[in-house]
Amino acid sequence: MKILIIEDETELAKSIAEYLSEENYLCEFAFTFYEAMYKIETFQYDCIILDIMLPDGNGLKILEELKKQNKQDGVIIVSAKNALDDKIKGLQLGADDYLTKPFHLSELMARIYSIIRRKQFNNSNIINQNELQIDLLAKTVSVNNEIIALTKKEFDLLIYFIGNKNKVISKSTLAEHLSGDFADMLDNHDFVYAHVKNLKKKLNDAGCEPYLKTVYGTGYKWESN
Repeated sequence: MKILIIEDETELAKSIAEYLSEENYLCEFAFTFYEAMYKIETFQYDCIILDIMLPDGNGLKILEELKKQNKQDGVIIVSAKNALDDKIKGLQLGADDYLTKPFHLSELMARIYSIIRRKQFNNSNIINQNELQIDLLAKTVSVNNEIIALTKKEFDLLIYFIGNKNKVISKSTLAEHLSGDFADMLDNHDFVYAHVKNLKKKLNDAGCEPYLKTVYGTGYKWESN
């Protein structure tokens, strides 16, 4: 996954990149308006983190250019300016989300996950994989047309696995996904194992194929063709 960080605060941009790189995202920088314009015209990104208050131009113009080119890059606006009109205008121009500085990096990560997930699923509210069906709006999971009861964390895990299908996900990554900033305060990741074990059992008992695999010593992977 490739992320473009459009941010003139160098230290903040590097902190974001360091955090995202640990999750295997490839991060690129644009520290000025004109550098950002060049990159969005030249390359495609899974998500763009956009500071609208740039020293040499207005970030909203970048959104206008993305819309003009009919590009599908996900966009999260980040700005210290907490003005409602800028937020509304940014969303109207096609931004997917908005964060006001200062923000927790784990929150930014969660927003990125959400945007990429929607785009991976082609903005569909229904996910189908053979006998498995998930309704993202109703938050229901069915196997062979029979609804199974999942806890909120089990549902979140299932969506996260499918959104990262065929990719090995470490226990530490899952711990942060489930607990955010609190993950570092935990002595171990046994709770991750417990949630995954319960999810696998419920899917298996309902007759679902074993798509969720344990990669011993590393983490887990959801297999899908």
